[in-house]
Amino acid sequence: MKLLCPSDNVLRFSFASRLFSRELVSIDENSKKKYISLPFCCGGMRKVFASRHYVPGVHLQDSSVAEKSLPRRETGEAWLGFVRTLLIDNYDSYTFNIYQALTTINGVPPVVIRNDEWTWEEAYRYLYEDAAFDNIVISPGPGSPMCSSDIGICLRLLLECRDIPILGVCLGHQALGYVHGAHVVHAPEPVHGRLSGIEHDGNILFSDIPSGRNSDFKADKESLPKELVPIAWTIYDDNGSFSVPVNNQSYWPSSHVDGKQDRHILMGIMHSTFPHYGLQFHPESIATTYGSQIFKNFKDITLDYWNGCKAPSLRRRKINETGNMQVPGACGFLKELSRNRITGNGSSYYGNPRTSLSTAKKNGVDVLEPNAKLLRLKWKKLERLAHKVGGARNIFMELFGKSRGHDTFWLDTSSGDKARGRFSFMGGKGGSLWKQLIFSLSDQSEITSKHAGHLLIEDANCSTEKRFLKEGFLDFLRKELSSISYDEKDFEGLPFEFYGGYVGCIGYDIKVECGMPNNRHKSKAPDACFFFVDNIVAIDHHLDDVYVLSLHQDGTVETSFLKDTEEKIISMNVSSTRKWKDQTLPPIDSSTSFVPDKSREQYINDVERCMQYIKDGESYELCLTTQNRLKIGNTDPLGLYLHLRERNPAPYAAFLNFSNANVSLCCSSPERFLKLDGHGVLEAKPIKGTMARGSTPEEDELLKLQLKLSEKNEAENLMIVDLLRNDLGRVCEPGSVHVPNLMDVETYTTVHTMVSTVRGLKRSDISPVECVKAAFPGGSMTGAPKLRSVEILDSLEKCSRGLYSGSIGYFSYNGTFDLNIVIRTVVIHEGEASIGAGGAIVALSNAEDELEEMVLKTRAPANAVIEFCNGGSLIREDTSSSCVLMGR
Repeated sequence: MKLLCPSDNVLRFSFASRLFSRELVSIDENSKKKYISLPFCCGGMRKVFASRHYVPGVHLQDSSVAEKSLPRRETGEAWLGFVRTLLIDNYDSYTFNIYQALTTINGVPPVVIRNDEWTWEEAYRYLYEDAAFDNIVISPGPGSPMCSSDIGICLRLLLECRDIPILGVCLGHQALGYVHGAHVVHAPEPVHGRLSGIEHDGNILFSDIPSGRNSDFKADKESLPKELVPIAWTIYDDNGSFSVPVNNQSYWPSSHVDGKQDRHILMGIMHSTFPHYGLQFHPESIATTYGSQIFKNFKDITLDYWNGCKAPSLRRRKINETGNMQVPGACGFLKELSRNRITGNGSSYYGNPRTSLSTAKKNGVDVLEPNAKLLRLKWKKLERLAHKVGGARNIFMELFGKSRGHDTFWLDTSSGDKARGRFSFMGGKGGSLWKQLIFSLSDQSEITSKHAGHLLIEDANCSTEKRFLKEGFLDFLRKELSSISYDEKDFEGLPFEFYGGYVGCIGYDIKVECGMPNNRHKSKAPDACFFFVDNIVAIDHHLDDVYVLSLHQDGTVETSFLKDTEEKIISMNVSSTRKWKDQTLPPIDSSTSFVPDKSREQYINDVERCMQYIKDGESYELCLTTQNRLKIGNTDPLGLYLHLRERNPAPYAAFLNFSNANVSLCCSSPERFLKLDGHGVLEAKPIKGTMARGSTPEEDELLKLQLKLSEKNEAENLMIVDLLRNDLGRVCEPGSVHVPNLMDVETYTTVHTMVSTVRGLKRSDISPVECVKAAFPGGSMTGAPKLRSVEILDSLEKCSRGLYSGSIGYFSYNGTFDLNIVIRTVVIHEGEASIGAGGAIVALSNAEDELEEMVLKTRAPANAVIEFCNGGSLIREDTSSSCVLMGR
């Protein structure tokens, strides 16, 4: 079993004679001896080997399991079975993984506050005067405990709350060392997301957790300030049996064994007299086998600590007949504050700390607007007909393809892989409820609210309306969906969950509505484009059925869409279907190629700057991107999309055309951002880790295996998985967030990708739009921790990402939604085609390799554009230093 590596900061103490190392170590497991499996550093990962039962060179015979029983509470004490935790969030993206674990283990949700949200006076009142909390947990986070803006109130808590149990994780661990005289310095190398073994000394924090080898680290004890006691270390044997070599020139080993360096790094400490503990690794990570046990042990430590106290304030904490705490106001305070902290409302969580609970209550899915309108659905099933009429392409072109797809949508499962996509949805203008909505954020100089913007609405009668949305587009969308009522009987029998509603694209800059910082760049394209669609055609690719659906408001006359569309589809057949031409306009200049916004040197320099930020502890992973552009004039966007879907089919592909914004999206995305089904299950499928396909079957399999075994790609994927678990944890029922598939490798036309699946059960008081706000933008496009990473990326990227990195999909009128990540996409706006691409930068990144990965991701859509526009020629290769290679 394995354990993650620490973050790029490591404690180095005032009197230390050595600087402890960190490196990748792979530890095995057998039925008799086990090693602890705990992720550390900000992020974690699962290592893959040819055999999971044997790793050569690791000797298990020296392993032992330390046993130490906790003191038992007196049976006469009628203690409650739950523990109330104050969880301090250091603006991290893993805090709500801790929240989910503590809620399940403690029996009540923790109260989550940011590290700068309370003054010391407020904290003192809640902790001591109100006795509202039993313990404190300090989260991981970016930065350093030496920086007040990074650590906030945490140092004061560690100094002053000497009679309250505290557990510090990662940055919290470093803070505990720092306040008692430890020095925080750079580790030899940052190794976020990598694995190592760990051993402990049998401390009660590790009760019922097996350890690796037991060693007496006298050097650690001698070098620590007298207030601190070491309790856990990494394991490393210098015997040549490890997955990666270790550079031992930049640190000092802590001891020697038989002339060989036995290098260790301190992973856990405790205070000698206070009930304070610190862990450098991440017990909350998905890769942690014993993480829950650590939190359970901390709960037991807390209960036993208070059980041994005889303070008058403690005696109030008895059970009463209703099972509530006998602390005036504590229960109401806990319920209200914890509810407010986890609504998923980005603005309340990351924004104004004084946001009232009333906002969260209004966001409940059961709250309808006073004048909610009832929509009725009619539908018709045409059995086994799709293939007979030429499939989805022919159906779309016959029904909606005239005028080059003007004001149409097509959510297109074009991969042909039944395991990844079953249904396609398409439609256009025509129904009485149809609308087109174009939203653009206002310039920051115009307004005081970063959410505000201008919305243009066109209805089915071509009437237009302009609105100023002070609270932004997502708030508008939430209110619109809550103004609709429906009868579930209308869609009984349909095998899919989109019955009409909003279809479109959310741009990356909408992140400002989700608690992210102000946008540094203004998008040239709109920030959100949607249709409200009432007439839909759906195709079941598994059963070959076609469905025709039509919405109308209760009390109004039904349209003839069902009958007319059924007749058109039935009258089609493969032989008589028109041969739609892919190209109707003259080709562009054959010497033209996509022009990158950044040169090779600039992109490589940005990668190196990202790696320095990671080394400095400012981020664990940064998803750096850039744009590539080409003027294509009045090229047919629908014809281009038809060509792209043939060259690069994908399960979350889409074509969208918005005439009022002069925008078309030709998307071949393989990645789902977030889905909410009718049972309330949320699902995310982040992709991190990409490898080109091989030219032969043998080479292809070798490359696929190389991706699966890549330590760097696994680190990327696992840290984003933990980020998505955190985002879902903000809006899901405690204990429901899980990872059914971790780091599976999926194969597409041009690339292999590493994909994970994260699921959770949505809380009943959270609206669908609030689920999106809790997770947008997708973590696979930002890095972790998300807030700090977005700030860094905004400073590095020279222009807005626009619609790239956002999401395309639907919000059904009944509350379900399904959204992709806008990657592998050609955005056409005012005669210019742009393709965004990039990659995740981690500690193990190589700048040249990152450039090549960006080029690889750009190549398929870019080549499709050039092929379409030039009748088959690929993008020309440019080897100059001023241009990214696009055509190799």
